[in-house]
Amino acid sequence: MNRVLLRGARVITMAPHRPDAERADILIAGDTITAVGEGLGETGAEIIDVTGRIIMPGLVNAHLHTWQTALRGVGTDWTLADYLGRMHGAVARHYRPEDMRIGTLAGALDQLDRGTTTLGDWCHNTPTPDHTDAALDGLRASGVRGVFLHGTPYSAPDASHPVGEIDRLTAGPLVSIGMAVRGPQLSTPDTAIADFRAAAERGLVVSMHQSGGEPGPGWTAVRDAGLLSSRTNVVHGAGLTDDWLKTLVDADASLTSTPENELGQGHGFPVTGHLLRLGAAPSLGTDTDAVTPADVLSAARIALAHQRGHDHDHHRRATGSFSLTATITAKQALAWATVEGARALGLADRVGRLDAGMQADLVVIDAPAPNPVATALHATAADIEAVMIAGRWRKRDHRLLDVDLGTVRARLHESADRLLPHLTG
Repeated sequence: MNRVLLRGARVITMAPHRPDAERADILIAGDTITAVGEGLGETGAEIIDVTGRIIMPGLVNAHLHTWQTALRGVGTDWTLADYLGRMHGAVARHYRPEDMRIGTLAGALDQLDRGTTTLGDWCHNTPTPDHTDAALDGLRASGVRGVFLHGTPYSAPDASHPVGEIDRLTAGPLVSIGMAVRGPQLSTPDTAIADFRAAAERGLVVSMHQSGGEPGPGWTAVRDAGLLSSRTNVVHGAGLTDDWLKTLVDADASLTSTPENELGQGHGFPVTGHLLRLGAAPSLGTDTDAVTPADVLSAARIALAHQRGHDHDHHRRATGSFSLTATITAKQALAWATVEGARALGLADRVGRLDAGMQADLVVIDAPAPNPVATALHATAADIEAVMIAGRWRKRDHRLLDVDLGTVRARLHESADRLLPHLTG
């Protein structure tokens, strides 16, 4: 078993019993962290000097449609209606399996470069098993840790999720399977119950979109059937009433906000403040490269700034003057991109924190750090010196490893050139 000792860094563990940041060594055996502490001695380990660096848990992007990577930026000025009509109504049906694979592979590699070690890959362009298999193969080939959330093209509200497809998919050491269902907003109550029950019977995360409208009878049916749980993941959540948010929080369900996309396209305002008032917190995603950058740290900063702005404005209205204290900390925002993301994907016992017994998924940041937490929150891909997943380096010395990026780029461009003409129908 390979043993590695990372020595001399400022470490942000995100563990509740430790300081925000500390000088510590990290001992790794195989794919697992065995110790975090100062002055660790291990003569049998490869010692790597990371003095002057910051080490933090790998980031978790809990909601991304990687299959859309080839069309990066085409929808920057799209509304939600534009996105649904042009991406799903027009171009999606022209995807071949090879487009699914290269988009997913390139999107996942981009996440690795940005410090994301765990990805919730919401794949809802699966018209054939070949499309599904190609996307799943691309995700596995990237080396990222992921939950492949199998979705379906938009269909009738009474069409249940094809559980036969779920049952034939196999998990691996890094990639597990989940269900990306239409959910109570877009399904009949009976269909929503059937989909939730199928996920519960298989012990899978069940994820769904919810935005731009109040909860309908499907939500009531699912709640009354006792099917809300810690494996329920609601993306966006805009339009949910405070009572419904409390119902979800009380059931230990997770909510994933994609703040830049939500604010720009018209989903509604992020639910950050509502969750904080309930003693909960959001996980974060970036949604689609076609519309917004797939940078989860940017999502964390936008969510933080947006909610602080709301809080400052509320204080001014109530008191007539500006607030003297920040209502949310940078550490909280970093937790949304690590701890909360791991919980949303059902992986909180494995990733999101640096602690003994956790998987060795971590990021090394090379940047000046008088305030390590702020430096980590403000980091860009250029600052991410190294990325490790399950004890294996995936990025080192600012370069992705074990991948022919030239070939990936060429195939991604070929896919984009073929797909772009179909954006208008």
